[in-house]
Amino acid sequence: GQAVYAYAQDDAEWWEAELGRELPPGRFGENLRTSGLDLVGAVIGEQWQVGTALFQVTAWRTPCANFARFWDVPDLVKRFAARGATGAYLRVLQTGDVGAGDAVTVLSRPDHGITVATAFRVVMTEKARLPELTAILPFVADKDRPVLAAKIERRLAAQA
Repeated sequence: GQAVYAYAQDDAEWWEAELGRELPPGRFGENLRTSGLDLVGAVIGEQWQVGTALFQVTAWRTPCANFARFWDVPDLVKRFAARGATGAYLRVLQTGDVGAGDAVTVLSRPDHGITVATAFRVVMTEKARLPELTAILPFVADKDRPVLAAKIERRLAAQA
């Protein structure tokens, strides 16, 4: 299914202050700007209803060089990683109407407890913990699963 990239208004406002510029919706490449929702605290695999649409949280965003060039901020990737406010990728389980101001209802949440923020930190800086991410493999996007599985395998082999 298609993916939606969500970014939190609170985090956008933090970056506006940090960079001294306006960052209107869409500036992070997001198709959904959320308010009052802890995106990075979301558990990978949890399901949300927004309006009449259903979404599943599948991943964090790894900042890339394109992003830094687009904003013309050379050390943005490092700063973005340090801030940890990555936004979240969502799988569309059911299309529907989503309007400004629609509430987000968490319908279900897996019990592995690994959040967007934790997974991002493990992948970026705490690679010894990669085997913990085995629990989220069923929930990540199909295209990302083999990449993450391979990272976990390499880590397990190195630790054996």
